Amino acid sequence: MKRTRAQESRAAIERLYITMRHLFMRGSYKPMGVSGESLVDSLLVLSPEIYGLLAQDEKIELDGLLYVMERLPRGIEECRYIRLISREGYENSTFPAIVPAKRKRNCYRVDQDQMYVEMTRGRSDIYDILTHLTFLYIESEKIRGNSTDPKGRIDLNWEMLEKIVVKEENGEEFDKEVACSYLSHVIGRTFDETHEAVQKFESSPHTNSLFRIVYHLGKLAMDEAFDGKDREISFSSTLRIRVGHHVYGELWANKIKKVLFDNNLIDRPLHIVSANLHSFLNTIYGHQALGLNSFEEIEKTAMDISVGAKNNKGKEILNYAQKNGFIEVMDESGTNIHVQIFDTAAMSKKTVLPGCELPVELQKRPVILVMDYAFGEQAYECFDELLKPYEPEEGKVFPLNVLSASIMGKAGILTGKKGDIMIPDSHVFEGTADNYPFKNELSKKDFEGYGLGVYQGTMFTVLGTSLQNKDVLSYLMESSWKAIGLEMEGAHYQKAIQSESRIRQSIKKNVKVLYAYYASDNPLETGSTLASGALGMEGVRPTYLITYKILQSLFS
Repeated sequence: MKRTRAQESRAAIERLYITMRHLFMRGSYKPMGVSGESLVDSLLVLSPEIYGLLAQDEKIELDGLLYVMERLPRGIEECRYIRLISREGYENSTFPAIVPAKRKRNCYRVDQDQMYVEMTRGRSDIYDILTHLTFLYIESEKIRGNSTDPKGRIDLNWEMLEKIVVKEENGEEFDKEVACSYLSHVIGRTFDETHEAVQKFESSPHTNSLFRIVYHLGKLAMDEAFDGKDREISFSSTLRIRVGHHVYGELWANKIKKVLFDNNLIDRPLHIVSANLHSFLNTIYGHQALGLNSFEEIEKTAMDISVGAKNNKGKEILNYAQKNGFIEVMDESGTNIHVQIFDTAAMSKKTVLPGCELPVELQKRPVILVMDYAFGEQAYECFDELLKPYEPEEGKVFPLNVLSASIMGKAGILTGKKGDIMIPDSHVFEGTADNYPFKNELSKKDFEGYGLGVYQGTMFTVLGTSLQNKDVLSYLMESSWKAIGLEMEGAHYQKAIQSESRIRQSIKKNVKVLYAYYASDNPLETGSTLASGALGMEGVRPTYLITYKILQSLFS
C-alpha cells in the first residue's frame, strides 16, 4: 500500500528523533559521513517549511539560513569541529562568550577550527541545534556543487567570491553589486534575491555577512571532499551524563524558592505564570502607577514602550514596581529563564486591574511568580522542580500553596493568521500517544470582540521548531485530531502539573490551569513561517490581551 506524504513525513520525523538520540549517546559523528547520512536523508524527505528550498538541488534557502544563523553562534560556519557541552567552567575562562541573537546560550570559539556550544536547556535544545546544523551541511554541499565542476575544478565565481571575502575580512572596500553577482551564481539565486538577502544579513547585527557565511560553508565542504578534512559534531561526557537529570532545573527552582523563603513569601498563596517578562509587569504596575483603567490604555502604553517612543512610561512603571512588591530573580543556573515575583501585599493599591480586588487581609494576598518562556522539554524539568516542596535543610519541608498555573506561549497556528489567539483544551505530544486533556479556566468567549481571530481545540506539542511540513500539519488539522496549532512546551508543562498535583501531591489537586497562545507564525502559509521574522508590533495586542484576561480570571 502506497504511503501518503504525511505518513512519509511523520516517519522521517521519527527517524530524525531516534537517530539524534543514538548519535548523542554515542558521543560524536561526522555529519556528512555514514553516521550523519540518516539525518540528512530524513531532513530531505521531511523538507520542513521553515527551510524552504532545502530539497532543491542548486538553490540555497536564504530566509531559512538567516533564521538558523541568528540562533547559532557567530562564526560557527568557519568551524570544522562543533562540540556541544554542558556548563563546564568555560564561563570562568578567558574565552569571550558568544551569545546568539535569538537563542540565549553561551558559546566559545576555542580556536580557528573549534566552536563549543553550551546546552543547558535539555534534549529539545540539542535536537533543535542538530537539525539546524544538518540544514547548514546540506546547503554547504549545494554551494560546493555550484562552485566546482564534476572533476572538482573551481569555478571563476567562487574564486572572485574568495577575493571579496578576503577584502571584507581585512576591512577593505569592495563593490557590493559586483560581489552579489558572483554570489548569486554560487547560491543558485537571482541577482535580486541575492541582493535582498545580503541586506537582510547586514541588518542582523549578530551574524556575519552572507558573503562570509556562504564562502566558509562552501570552503569546509570543499576541504572535506577534496582534502579529507572531515567535519565533526561531538558531545561532551558531562553533557551526556547531565541531560535528563534536572541538574539545571533543580538549581533554578531552589534559587527561586529560597528568594520566596527569605522574603517570608513561601507560605503565601501563589500564582505561577509562564510568559514574557514585560506584559505582567507593565499591566499590573501600569494600572497602579499610572491609573490605566482599560485594556486599550494599557495596550497604548505597552506599544509606546515597545517602540521606545519619546517619553514612554517604561522607567516610571519599573521604578514604581521596585517600591511596591516587585522582586527580580536573574538566572545564574544556566536555564536562561529569569523570574519576576510580585508581592501583592506590598502593593499600595488594592487592585491589580480595574474590578480585580485584592484580599483585605495581607497574609491572604497572593504572590505572582512570572517565569520567562521555557524551551521544549525544559518546561517539564523546570516546572516539575518548581512545584516540589522547598527543603532548606534536612527535616524542614515547606510545600508551596499553588493556586494556579498559567501558560502564555507563542505557537504556530493552523486555522488562522499571525497574531491570532489559540485556547487549548488538550495537548497531544507529537510522535506518541501521550495526550493531556484538561479544564482550561480560559475560553474562546473571553477573547472575542477585540479584533483578533480566536480558536479553541487541540494543540500539538512538537519535538522541534524545524520539524514540520505542510503534509503533516494538514493531516493534524484535517483529521479527527482537529488540531488548531502547534507549540513545544504545553504537554511538558501539563505533565509536570499532573504529576505534582495528582500523583506526588506536592500541590493541591484542584489547582487552576490557564493556557492561551498567540500565533507567532502560520507554518501552512508561505511567507508567514518562523523564517519570515518576528511578529513585531502585531504581537503587542495578543500578548497584552492574554495577560489581561489571565489576571481577570485569577482575581475577579
